[in-house]
Formats: sequence, structure tokens, C-alpha cells
Amino acid sequence: MLSMSTAALIHRQTTKTASRLQGFSLLEMMMVVTLILIIASIATPIYRSVVVRAREAVLRDNLYTLRFLIDRFTVDNGRSPVHLDELVEKGYLGRLPSDPFTGSNETWHEVQEKAPPSPTQKYLGIADLHSGSDELSLEGTPYSSW
Repeated sequence: MLSMSTAALIHRQTTKTASRLQGFSLLEMMMVVTLILIIASIATPIYRSVVVRAREAVLRDNLYTLRFLIDRFTVDNGRSPVHLDELVEKGYLGRLPSDPFTGSNETWHEVQEKAPPSPTQKYLGIADLHSGSDELSLEGTPYSSW
């Protein structure tokens, strides 16, 4: 069996260790907070550029789809659509997609034809389409020129 002095020594060591391990020191906490801030400062710009690239991809896809449908409408009907809502009315689109940079489907810039493609067409239709945003892309070109 253990003697009284050995038991007292073991008890004293466990109480010292237990009181020492109750929490983290201020220095340890500051190091962890510093590392978190460094990682966040590196990740934030990367995250923002990824979000902008995704919105640019959506804009490219929307413009491609709308331009394709304007051409398809022109071939099918022998005239260009007078306004974008005509694509929805005739069933070429379920709904008009929104511009990812303006957040609205009413800000598309429609480029009118210079002359009607057929002599039977009375009104000038849509020849091309651009974004309504005034912002610059990551490449440095305005979205309104895409």
C-alpha cells in the first residue's frame, strides 16, 4: 500500500495540474485569432472574384440564349421581335431572364435594327442585346458592351 507521504504527493501533483489546465492563456487566444484573421483576409478577395466570375458566366449564358432565340424568332416569323416580351408571349421563353448584375429583367439594352430584314416588316425589331449594367468586368470591359 501507499504510504501517507506518497499519497499526499500524488494528490498535490494532480491538483496543480488540474488548476493549470483550466483554460487557454491570453497569448494562445491571440495567436488563434491572428491566424483566423490572416486566413480570412486571404480568402475574402478570392471568394469575391469567384462570385463575380459566376455572375459573368450567367450573363454570358443569358446573352447567348436570348440572341439565339431572337435569331430563331426571326427565322420562324420572317421578322424580328419588336420587344423582348414578345419572345415570352410567343412561347420561345418561359420568362425573361434577369441580368445578374442589375438583378432585373427590365434593364436589358435592346439594339434596334437599322433596316427591316424583310420588306413586309413594318417596325424595326431587335437586332442585338446587351446588359444594362454600367459595371466593368474582371477583364476591364463594360458589361454593356458584351
